[in-house]
Amino acid sequence: MPSNRDLSHRRTHNLLLISKLLNLRDTISPLTLLLDSLEQPANPLLHEYIRRAQISKSHVTFVSFETLRQPKGVDAWIVARRKRPAEVANEVAAASPPPAANRPPRRRLIIIDAINPLLNHRYSEQPVHLPSYLGSLIAPGNNPATSVHTSLVAVYHRDVPSTSRRRHPSYGPSELTLLDYLATTIITLHPLSQILAQKAARDRSLVPPVFGLEEEREGVLRGREADRSPGQEDSVDGVVLDVEHRRKSGRGVVERYFLPPPSRYSRQELREVVTLLDDHPLYRRPEEDTGPEEEEPESTFELKLTERQRREREGVVLPYFDAQSGEGQGEGGRILYDMGVEDDFDDEEDEI
Repeated sequence: MPSNRDLSHRRTHNLLLISKLLNLRDTISPLTLLLDSLEQPANPLLHEYIRRAQISKSHVTFVSFETLRQPKGVDAWIVARRKRPAEVANEVAAASPPPAANRPPRRRLIIIDAINPLLNHRYSEQPVHLPSYLGSLIAPGNNPATSVHTSLVAVYHRDVPSTSRRRHPSYGPSELTLLDYLATTIITLHPLSQILAQKAARDRSLVPPVFGLEEEREGVLRGREADRSPGQEDSVDGVVLDVEHRRKSGRGVVERYFLPPPSRYSRQELREVVTLLDDHPLYRRPEEDTGPEEEEPESTFELKLTERQRREREGVVLPYFDAQSGEGQGEGGRILYDMGVEDDFDDEEDEI
């Protein structure tokens, strides 16, 4: 079991990591892949990216395949529906902010609200080559001459079937496998209510429930909401983020976070609102709230001694105590033993 010092170090380190990822600091993640579904869309996390970019004065370019209205805080709005991938790339490059003279490099955030239509496009005979295409979106902004550092956040719908594989069969990897390989950070989104329902089942040694398309039931697109007890309607709202970040050294960091709904904090909130999922009061184990004192495990028999048993144990004189009180050389190793009636006396053994 990890110590309190290890848990404190993990909490501090991973909270700093999620703060850097969402604030686009130090270009820590050039390509971030968001995996959402009908159960939990990525809109809350996208709004959080835009909110933080607006606070840090970063330029936001929003490439819309599904979003109908321009979100507040977006600097460049690009409608990508019914456009070729090359046209979208040219508009993204044209929307790049101008270089700032005698100023620190400006950060730029490019958001693609759904990358599935780009992969399953119907306006080109050749499929999109993801490494070169995504690199063309990021590379112009990372040119030192423009003084702009670019980060790309793309949303992939896990429950949308791919059609490009049927039109262009090959032995290469699927789009999701390739995106998973290219991304420096992968964030999978889940609703908190379903995570709590699965945890409650595991705590009772039951099979965790599945929701939505994973139920494999005809006609089911979205799963039922987890049962909420009275007074917990607001407490189970929020998004669980399964974050996998890959460092430059190749070492990966995996952690689960909780993003509260926007109603719990203001749009100009400067403090960190994302917490570890282990710190959520509904997810945390009850025994973790007992404080610094460690309780003994429960058992069917008494593990502690009564006061009478403790006094009797202290009054017992062990045989080797008398040998330690001897005087003279060699007396300390002598062991005194009182023979009983059932003992068989042997002269040879006595001499040994």
